[in-house]
Amino acid sequence: MRRVLVTGGTVFVSRYIAAYYSARGDDGYVLNRGTWQQPKGVTLIQADRFQLGDVLRPYRFDLVVDTAYTAEGIHKLLDALNPFGDYVFISSSAVYPEYEALPFREDTPLAENKYWRKYGIDKIAAEQALLQQVPAAYILRPPYLYGPMNNVYREAFVWDCALQNRAFYLPRDGSMPLQFFYIEDLCRFIDVLLTKRPQDHIFNVGNQDTVSIRQWVALCYRVAGREPTFRNVYADIDQRQYFSFLDYAYTLDVSRQHALMPEEKDLFQGLRESFAWYRENGDQLNRKPYLQYIDSTLSNL
Repeated sequence: MRRVLVTGGTVFVSRYIAAYYSARGDDGYVLNRGTWQQPKGVTLIQADRFQLGDVLRPYRFDLVVDTAYTAEGIHKLLDALNPFGDYVFISSSAVYPEYEALPFREDTPLAENKYWRKYGIDKIAAEQALLQQVPAAYILRPPYLYGPMNNVYREAFVWDCALQNRAFYLPRDGSMPLQFFYIEDLCRFIDVLLTKRPQDHIFNVGNQDTVSIRQWVALCYRVAGREPTFRNVYADIDQRQYFSFLDYAYTLDVSRQHALMPEEKDLFQGLRESFAWYRENGDQLNRKPYLQYIDSTLSNL
């Protein structure tokens, strides 16, 4: 049994990771301020990661899985930890600038991305801070994550449309590609890293194949038992007013990941499992006013 610390543990990514390790029999801990319901089977260490003091001194962890957003967050945690085993940092594909050649590789130069801005800049700084202090840490850079416990209004938005028998408003012809990664596959890859101990320590992670917006929406409707009717939006409108992704197409080279872990969750099956969670946990979604905008603006075009 390992003692595993997951920072956060309140919503989607960190919450799922904490539940994953607890379900596998590890001694799981989450570090957060205690203002959310905690995952089942884990121990809460209630604290602000920026004001830790001696709260972590009684513990020694075999694995730390961190989702920090800033370099300061990294420094504060490392200063408060006793000696630990492995450290895995969940970074982001937002660290790659939009103007570099696709697909982004792990050695693509990092810089501000005009779509992600401060979020990407802060993740770059967090990566650098971590590697300065813990060179053996593993850093993972995912694209769009999906799966059970996803409170972000992405596939859930499509399911809301499907179950209300709405037509779906596509940005332009719907051909923009999206790259996804199933949240359980992220956890499985962490396990692979800690078993195989590869020499590389920075990995893009994600599905090998992309899917167009239109294909993804059709899959979501199919999971919900519906067939979509599409309306194409060619007007000069910010698509984030009515759609759940940025108008930004990119792909990651995930060959390093797939050399170590060739298997990945089929997107349709992953969406089915996500849909089951959505049907039982609609109150946990962070819904955005896309439908109101569609009804007030797009339906009149």
